[in-house]
Amino acid sequence: MSIAIVDYGRGNLHSVSKAVERLGYEAVVTGDAQVIRASSGVILPGVGAFGDAMEHLRSSGLDRVIQEVAGAGQPLLGVCLGMQLLFTRGEEYGSHEGLDILPGEVVRFAPDLGVKVPHMGWNRLHITQPEHPLLQDLEEGHVYFVHSYHAKPEIESDLLAVTDYGGPVTAIVGRGQVYGMQFHPEKSGEMGMRLLRRFLELAEAEKRA
Repeated sequence: MSIAIVDYGRGNLHSVSKAVERLGYEAVVTGDAQVIRASSGVILPGVGAFGDAMEHLRSSGLDRVIQEVAGAGQPLLGVCLGMQLLFTRGEEYGSHEGLDILPGEVVRFAPDLGVKVPHMGWNRLHITQPEHPLLQDLEEGHVYFVHSYHAKPEIESDLLAVTDYGGPVTAIVGRGQVYGMQFHPEKSGEMGMRLLRRFLELAEAEKRA
């Protein structure tokens, strides 16, 4: 079983791949469409601006590949900016179309919330769907965030966990075999590694099904 970590020039590839390997799985950092399609699961990392990241995905054709694997039911995890790219559009430095795998928008923290932007540091997860396979029997804990924009899912059932930062902020989303984590699981200690392991176990179970 191998996990494809999508290389489109805008991701924290090394730390994610090392985290996957520490959990006993093979990580393949790649921008090759065939390798991504053949993998047991796909991780879409991301660092930087929404529009710039989407431009790089489109120029390489990887936007269509990610949409294709998501539509085919292949397990997919978006991390940080990678989670935001799963949504319909983002408003960072203008309005930009996203992958539109999950309906919703990515917006900047409102200035009247009285919080520092970017949101940077450890915050507690509050699980909103404790029976979801990704979160079942998982104790709540703290994870590490670094972001200035946050996702607003249109469909309530897509929201799996939130954190409190001037109000509820989307932390984990999921629908079918598509998942997203706004925080960095690979930098979030034991809690982050538990969540990453859950995704990898779900991908492994899907491959065996």
